Amino acid sequence: MSDFFVSAQIYLPILLKGMWLTISVTLLSLALATALGLVWALFRTSGVRWLSISTRIVVEFVRGIPILVVLFYIYFVMPEFGLDLTAFQAGVAGLALTYSCYIGETFRAGIEAVDRGQVEAAKSIGMKTPLMMRRVVLPQAFRIVVPPYANNMVMLLKDSSQVSVISVAELTMQGKMLASSTFDNMTVFTLVALLYLCLTVPLNFAMRYVEVKMGQAR
Repeated sequence: MSDFFVSAQIYLPILLKGMWLTISVTLLSLALATALGLVWALFRTSGVRWLSISTRIVVEFVRGIPILVVLFYIYFVMPEFGLDLTAFQAGVAGLALTYSCYIGETFRAGIEAVDRGQVEAAKSIGMKTPLMMRRVVLPQAFRIVVPPYANNMVMLLKDSSQVSVISVAELTMQGKMLASSTFDNMTVFTLVALLYLCLTVPLNFAMRYVEVKMGQAR
């Protein structure tokens, strides 16, 4: 056990560099995925048939492809079409695109769960659709989607490890490189797991707190 703590003091500074990159990838991907997911949800619930159907096709198509394949395609294939991204940019783009579809479906479900009577009431007093969505539908939908959205956040954080396959030196990649150079697999990957827990557990508690507060505000 003493050897573990001695080794941990040596390994932690290296792994912490990877952890900060993991946080950066997660936050950027989450911001893009949330914005794009909201667009997908609004298109799906727009009432415009061709827009709703085309968006559904895109969402189902992306959700049917493994994240690793999306990352490989963006990083290795897209340069042939003139889009040459760095590994970090490709990783963020791949995660954002994939999770935007899951988050979009979460938002869509929340929008559709809002009482239709309130929507009709808003229309009856002359509210235009953009104003109605902003003041009536979306505030209620956001309260509904907090739990599944929080789950998507945690899953995105953990799936950020996938970007290691395109050489982004985040936490998992740093762990792999450190383990291959020290052959101390147990210590390295135990520390990697603990660092992920240090990120996911507080996030879970924070989102649970937000969920409770939003529930009290209803």
